[in-house]
Amino acid sequence: MATTTCTTNTPKIEKKPKVLVLQRINAYFEGVLSPHFDLLKADESSLPIPAFLSTHCRHIRALLVMAPIGTFGSSLLDQLPSLGLIACTSAGVNHIDIDACRKRSVAVTNAGEMFTPDAADYTVGLLVDVLRRVVMADRYVRNGSWMLKGDYPLGSKVSGKRVGIVGLGSIGSHVAKRLTAFGCPISYFSRAPKPNYPSYTYFPNVLDLARESDVLILSCALTDETRNIINRDVMIALGKDGVVINVGRGALIDEPELVRCLKEGVIGGAGLDVFVNEPEVPEELTHMENVVLSDHRAVTTPESFKNVLELAIANLDAFFSGKLLLSPVSC
Repeated sequence: MATTTCTTNTPKIEKKPKVLVLQRINAYFEGVLSPHFDLLKADESSLPIPAFLSTHCRHIRALLVMAPIGTFGSSLLDQLPSLGLIACTSAGVNHIDIDACRKRSVAVTNAGEMFTPDAADYTVGLLVDVLRRVVMADRYVRNGSWMLKGDYPLGSKVSGKRVGIVGLGSIGSHVAKRLTAFGCPISYFSRAPKPNYPSYTYFPNVLDLARESDVLILSCALTDETRNIINRDVMIALGKDGVVINVGRGALIDEPELVRCLKEGVIGGAGLDVFVNEPEVPEELTHMENVVLSDHRAVTTPESFKNVLELAIANLDAFFSGKLLLSPVSC
């Protein structure tokens, strides 16, 4: 009687692509990313970063950047000779040396427009808060001052304010759309006029924009050209009742000069979500009732986090499979 030998086909286990993570990654992000990628986490190594990179990362092809902190430039790229992609979960990429990436043919991706609606909503919220003094009125009621001192001083209306937007990109255009519903005339400064927005007034420089605005909203990228783009001259042009709202980057404003202008009454108030040396905030700002502060949260909601992670995964998957990237940054 013939003996039949049974064989089983063991399924081939595909290895997950390795992705380098230099910054600390929170548990939620790790839980979403780990099923897709083998995360090589520098913060879990006892080695200094240079030794860690030279020991473990010579063949790493993808780097995931979780936060716009530090600088990712030539010295790092020299230690990662096989790198082909830097996938960022932020919209801004001023922390990435784009020129160095271009020279090494390293692609860069960002969050695309995943943060845009939430950032625009938050920007309008900051403006309403500064003008109508919502936070300060809340504190006034909570500490019992209403009963002891009477009504809190009134703020200023939002509707009809002349709004100047510095950077009419994705976030800026969404902010403009929202404030148009408030009856606010919209003007803007950008590298060039935007033909898609004929109802908005274009200004070729920020100084002229400030002269014709009650509110300046900063939503542009931080570059060598935009660093300290809001200086004392601009704030003088904005005027004593003018308001500055910054959801871009802290260094778009000359921060010490902003403090002086607020103390001297050169401008009327500010709503600030970003600062030059985060998480440090100039102490003088924390004592000003005409200033609203927040901890770089304009773009972040649970929904936007989920969307950004899905986009990062899609970009990494596309890279490892040789497909087109979904949100490439022009290099």
